[in-house]
Amino acid sequence: MGRRRRKGRDVQGILLLDKPVGISSNDALQTAKRLYNARKAGHTGSLDKLASGLLPVCLGEATKVSGFLLNADKHYQATIKLGVKTTTGDAEGEVLETRTVDGVTEKTVQRVLKRFTGTLEQVPPMHSAIKYQGKPLYKLAHQGIEVERKPRTVTVHALELLGFRGDELDVDVRCSKGTYIRTLAEDIGESLGCGAHVSALRRLGAGPYQDGPMYTLAELRALAEQGADALDAVLLPAESAVGDWPSVRLTDDAAYYVRQGQPVMVPHAPTRGWVRLCAADHEFLGVGQVLDDGRIAPRRLFVTTE
Repeated sequence: MGRRRRKGRDVQGILLLDKPVGISSNDALQTAKRLYNARKAGHTGSLDKLASGLLPVCLGEATKVSGFLLNADKHYQATIKLGVKTTTGDAEGEVLETRTVDGVTEKTVQRVLKRFTGTLEQVPPMHSAIKYQGKPLYKLAHQGIEVERKPRTVTVHALELLGFRGDELDVDVRCSKGTYIRTLAEDIGESLGCGAHVSALRRLGAGPYQDGPMYTLAELRALAEQGADALDAVLLPAESAVGDWPSVRLTDDAAYYVRQGQPVMVPHAPTRGWVRLCAADHEFLGVGQVLDDGRIAPRRLFVTTE
């Protein structure tokens, strides 16, 4: 028996989905996939149910760049509730402890926030998708099991206080991949001496996607009523995920060998790092990496339909 052909349209591109509060990232992904009737789709890093905002959804060949978005810097805005510590570090958890916030001033908060910029060591929360002996930590947490977690190095590029209301802080965070805002909130609360948790979280940016419009599920349903062309019109090209990488233009001969998976030498190309690979007619072919000997090796190639 031959392989069963997957159902759906061969849709290509990246959707900047505005995930609502209350559903998982996977549920949001599956809804978008059904609306597009897409054969293949994947997201680029989960948002908690409590969180809303940017969830880039990669369709078709664009799934090949999802890992680069997963590893990209992120931009969040969060509300931190002071004086209340929870089991999960957010509003979904049970209250573990309450403490007074008397004496916490805006000046004190500003001084503490300065300590949480730059390179930090974070212990991942138990309620996370990190795996321990093959099991996600959150599944162990639901069983009442807590295991030792090794600290991880993360970077908070900028941490700005947007609002202070006595027992609540609104903050703007620009950070590296792997930064847990819940852990950041808890650590800030401990430094203030009152404990804290995240009561609201919204992701505004990921990698190159900082200012572009996001589309809610309701907006996508409205577009779906207009037809597939209306839905496809809001997709960004896969190349946009690596739009800030240097571009290498290949001759027809070099493009031929790259398509066969072979490294090639390209005059005046970058001497290290990742690059976008483009054909002589500027068609995006995929991404490559500069080898030690200066040749450029293809790493993710895109299949184009004739």
